[in-house]
Amino acid sequence: MSYCCFSFRSEKGKSASSYLPGIEGHLLEDITHFSFNELKSATDNFNASCKIGRGGFGTVYQGTLKNGTQVAVKRLSAESKQGLREFLTEINTITNVKHPNLVQLIGCCVEGTNRILVYEYLENNSLDHALLGSGSTKIKLDWRKRSAICMGTAQGLAFLHEEAVPHIVHRDIKASNILLDKNFDPKIGDFGLAKLFPDDITHISTRIAGTTGYLAPEYALGGQLTKKADVYSFGVLILETISGGSSAKLNWGGTPKYLLEWAWELYEKGELLRLVDPELEDQYPEEEVLRYMKVALFCTQSAANRRPRMSQVVEMLSKNIKLNEKELTPPGFFQDSTPSCGAPSSSKKLSTDDSSNRMSSVPVTITQVTPR
Repeated sequence: MSYCCFSFRSEKGKSASSYLPGIEGHLLEDITHFSFNELKSATDNFNASCKIGRGGFGTVYQGTLKNGTQVAVKRLSAESKQGLREFLTEINTITNVKHPNLVQLIGCCVEGTNRILVYEYLENNSLDHALLGSGSTKIKLDWRKRSAICMGTAQGLAFLHEEAVPHIVHRDIKASNILLDKNFDPKIGDFGLAKLFPDDITHISTRIAGTTGYLAPEYALGGQLTKKADVYSFGVLILETISGGSSAKLNWGGTPKYLLEWAWELYEKGELLRLVDPELEDQYPEEEVLRYMKVALFCTQSAANRRPRMSQVVEMLSKNIKLNEKELTPPGFFQDSTPSCGAPSSSKKLSTDDSSNRMSSVPVTITQVTPR
């Protein structure tokens, strides 16, 4: 992706790119520029008590602007070169893309080494906090909320893949990047790894970037990126939302299995409902939940060309239709190190506040689940 097409002016009329010597690229003209002092004041000097999240390239704080508007302030690590690329990508990607299920970028700050993004504030944090948090951060989600989160996320992805111009592949769909507003409506956030897909492009060969547990095997193996990589990640997300657990967990079913591996095993046994989060307490429509999990398995098939488009996924989730399971093939997944004694080995933790790990290299092992 090129970053050399855009620029903007701060309120003092100075080009933002002048704050970033040596950077090939500029920022968009039509984005609001905040001063560092303004955001410092909004977050009480980036006080730890205002911290609401942390990703691979920066920390997110809750802030209040002088006019009373609550915002989420994402401060990128000054020493991260990759963070700078993410910063420019995120601005370039999301500024001109609007959808109810995408987080709205309000503005940014570029002063000295400071690179900060300012987003709308979403009251219920992220899906991983709701599902995996402890104490006050864990939220009880009934089936209505969970199904709406899956549906809204699917609609946001369908918009990015098929309606946005040019089309966009997110590359990092995961629970911590699905943010929830006061009504628990989902909004896709963190576009730092996003890639643009013009109509005449079928795939992009690129460095591997994403999150352990969500990476499609063909992308993890050879860096061949298509929209179907997002479809795969979304399938994993459905399973996490229904099970209430993390795809990075390694003891599903009481044995060393990944979530996707365990789901397929249960599917073959006709026991998929065993995967449902006990916190739902049997208060859910069984047929609908089963359909959602089967859609997840369609999304995570090993061969990318067998996965549905996101618009098809929306239809499969929204309509009470019988899925053609004869067309369903086993999923594929990867593990990023060779286990001993045949068991999957856990990845080295890259971010203590993330539920799963950011990857930037080709994994060692690719596994396809085979039918019994």
